[in-house]
Amino acid sequence: MTEIVSEPQAPQATPQNNQQDQQAGSRSRRGGQGRQPNQAGQQAARPQNPLLEQLAQWHPALFGEQLVPFKRGIFEDLLAAHPELEKEALKTALQQHTRSGRYLAAMASGQQRHDLNGQPVEATLPEHVHHALIEVFRRRQQRTPEDLMPKLRNRIVIAYEASGLTREEYAERVQGRDEKTNALVADALAEADARAAKDEALLRSFQLSGQTSEQEFAEMYGMNPRQVAQQLERARRRNASQA
Repeated sequence: MTEIVSEPQAPQATPQNNQQDQQAGSRSRRGGQGRQPNQAGQQAARPQNPLLEQLAQWHPALFGEQLVPFKRGIFEDLLAAHPELEKEALKTALQQHTRSGRYLAAMASGQQRHDLNGQPVEATLPEHVHHALIEVFRRRQQRTPEDLMPKLRNRIVIAYEASGLTREEYAERVQGRDEKTNALVADALAEADARAAKDEALLRSFQLSGQTSEQEFAEMYGMNPRQVAQQLERARRRNASQA
C-alpha cells in the first residue's frame, strides 16, 4: 500500500457557481415547511473521531491545534509506529482529517509536507496546493453572499509565483475538468505575468536612477514607498530564482 490519504481533488465548480447554488438553496429553505432548524449547527456539533483525538495525543505536531500537510506515505508511517491500529479505522480517520477545512487551508497555504515528528520533509506539489485552494474557496463561498472570485484569483497568482514554474508548466499541472476554473486560472496567470513585467521595469528604473534609497526613489516619482518596495522585492526574488 503506497498512498492512502487522498489528495484534494479539483472541484467541479468555481466558488461563483456554488454561490448561485447557495442562493437557490436559501430560497428553497425559506419556502419549505417543517424543516429541521440549523442543520449546519448540527453538523458542526458532530462528535470528533475518537481515533483522531488519540492521534492528536500521540502526534500533536500533526493533529494538534496547528495543522500541517502530511508527507506522502503517512498512513504506512502511522501503522509502523502504532501496529495496534486497525487499518480501516485509521484510513477512515485520515480521510476525515484530510477533508476538513482546517487541513485543506494548511494545504492551500503552500506549506511543506511534514513527518510524524512534525518536521518538514518535502514540498507540496503546486497542483495539490491549487486543488486545495479551489476547494477552500468553494466552501467559503457557500457561507457568504460576497463574491470571493477576486480574492481567489489573487491567491492563485501568489501560488503560481511561489511555484517557480513557467506559465505553461503551471497551467498544465493545475488544469482540471471545470472550464470556468480553468478560465480563472488563465486570467490569474495573465495578471501575474503583467505584474511581473511591471515589477521588472520598475527595478530597471530604480537601478538606472542612481538612487540608493527605495523610499527616496518612490517619492521622486510620486509613488507609494511601500508598494514600490514590494514590487522591487518581487522582481529581485524572481531574478534570483531564475539565476
